Amino acid sequence: MEPRGTKRGAGKIEVAEPRNKLPRSAPSLPTDPALYSGPFPFYRRPSELGCFSLDAQRQYHGDARALRYYSPPPTNGQGPNFDLRDGYPDRYQPRDEELQEGLDHLLRWLLEHRGQLEGGPGWLAGAIVTWRGHLTKLLTTPYERQDGWQLAASRFQGTLYLSEVETPAARVQRLARPPLLRELMYMGYKFEQYMCADKPGGSPDPSGEVNTNVAFCSVLRSRLGNHPLLFSGEVDCRDPQAPSTQPPTCYVELKTSKEMHSPGQWRSFYRHKLLKWWAQSFLPGVPNVVAGFRNPEGFVCSLKTFPTMEMFEHVRNDRDGWNPSVCMNFCAAFLSFAQNTVVQDDPRLVHLFSWEPGGPVTVSVHQDAPYAFLPMWYVEAMTQDLPSPPKTPSPKD
Repeated sequence: MEPRGTKRGAGKIEVAEPRNKLPRSAPSLPTDPALYSGPFPFYRRPSELGCFSLDAQRQYHGDARALRYYSPPPTNGQGPNFDLRDGYPDRYQPRDEELQEGLDHLLRWLLEHRGQLEGGPGWLAGAIVTWRGHLTKLLTTPYERQDGWQLAASRFQGTLYLSEVETPAARVQRLARPPLLRELMYMGYKFEQYMCADKPGGSPDPSGEVNTNVAFCSVLRSRLGNHPLLFSGEVDCRDPQAPSTQPPTCYVELKTSKEMHSPGQWRSFYRHKLLKWWAQSFLPGVPNVVAGFRNPEGFVCSLKTFPTMEMFEHVRNDRDGWNPSVCMNFCAAFLSFAQNTVVQDDPRLVHLFSWEPGGPVTVSVHQDAPYAFLPMWYVEAMTQDLPSPPKTPSPKD
């Protein structure tokens, strides 16, 4: 293992600590928003490298077959009146959440496209590979008051891979999910069915079943500060009428939320829900979130478009609001913390980063099961790729 000061990209020489400070206190990363309030960091405009689809049986396909097309109802003065409870639970095929897929689908895409990556040979070795949802959790951490998280990190052939681990608390919550929450989750997917068609210019067909195994995922490249990123995220639909046909600017994110009646309800919505919507759509460069507001009976009565780049305006003058700079600066600080912590290149070694609201991010180190997440098929295929050292000719040759 290299001495810490010589780690590539460490950037600063560390002063040797006095000998009597043993045992060395484990490093941790604070999350208080006040510490991250500097200017907005550099974030490269995300570009789409490719995509893949998961079908009704959760099988991978390296194409866009699961992509759907934005097809909103005609605006004729009446509300949309979508019944989000329709088909529940008889036409609902929820995906099996016991299956922890890790980064597997993204790794399969990467394996099949590693030869065509822009940035030249060696770009991947300096990059961070993860799901967009994991980055979203990092962005919202300085303001999160309820849910902690755990991220497993492994370095392999230079690349840092980040994969979420379900916390014990999240597992308990998932297994004891109240029926009302299960139905609310269904309603979010049902809304997509009312708003999307299978072909550009087609009409939605809400008569079919809602199968949450199906997913279309975009694979994107970006950079936050000096951290090159390769990440993938699920995309709800593509707008055939978008001003730009180029992904990700033609993508639309669909959301549902409770109908609101008082300024206090709107204020709370802007402070909490809009932060998560912003983080989720800003990262991949999705320009618009279309929200369906549902009444207590489960009907969508109105639609509203929230442009991603205008979301912050709703809290700019709210002293209890959120700030995009804080979110991105914290994320950049976490990525630096992870890069400087995970120095050994070993796909079976895991640094587990854990965070609970009110505390700092802490680290523990693990070998192999149950935390190792880079699959053998991936490690072996990537290892076979390495240019083998030239053979020294033996006398027999």
